Amino acid sequence: MSATTAEILAVVFFATFIRSAFGFGEALIAVPLLALYLPVTVAAPLAVLISITIAAVVVAQDWRKIHLRSTGWLFASTMLGIPIGLLLLTSNHQRGVKIVLAIVILAFSLYSLIGRRPPELTSDSRGWLVSCGFCAGVLGGAYGMNGPPLVIYGAMRRWSAQHFRATLQGYFLPASIVGMGGYWAAGLWSRAVTHYFLLCLPILWPAIWLGRVVNHRLHGDGFLRYVYIGLMGIAMLLLVQSARG
Repeated sequence: MSATTAEILAVVFFATFIRSAFGFGEALIAVPLLALYLPVTVAAPLAVLISITIAAVVVAQDWRKIHLRSTGWLFASTMLGIPIGLLLLTSNHQRGVKIVLAIVILAFSLYSLIGRRPPELTSDSRGWLVSCGFCAGVLGGAYGMNGPPLVIYGAMRRWSAQHFRATLQGYFLPASIVGMGGYWAAGLWSRAVTHYFLLCLPILWPAIWLGRVVNHRLHGDGFLRYVYIGLMGIAMLLLVQSARG
């Protein structure tokens, strides 16, 4: 095994563990780091294939913990937001949008971390579901970053760590399949993508299992604290990307 292959496997293992433990965040780790060793046209589709695999395994394991109504509304409204995101991708306003988005995410996370709990939704709110799903679609179409609006909704619903993980995978499974269909239509599902995916496949199972063990040991406010820290990391990444233009 070459050093490059070992590094790719290490990146995929760590990213898969994060996704399995917390339900989101692996693309923010996997794509930038994989792009150090692979062309982006290979790294991005590979990350989506891995996302499909993780989501399918988690859904099969914990389908009883999925909030199906929430998942359905989030996914449906995401489909409406994706075309807006694709338009934004080709616009001249990306930098400004990233900065505003980062500030909003950072403010929400800091507000929640300093002891002021975010607004609580005691039941599903169709308005919040459509808003968060639509924003997830816009961010997914523009930046491949669906997670933050979904995480914010889950935090307001006070989902447990287990329901949080399972419900997000119920969303990411169809969303990632649609995304992979787009890569296939664009001719980006290449032999190289399949080669590296099959190479990574054996390490996905232990990473998913380890993440599940950690997830089942997280409870209540302790889990949400990790979620808010993860959101702060996303916000800082957006600010760095904006600063670099």
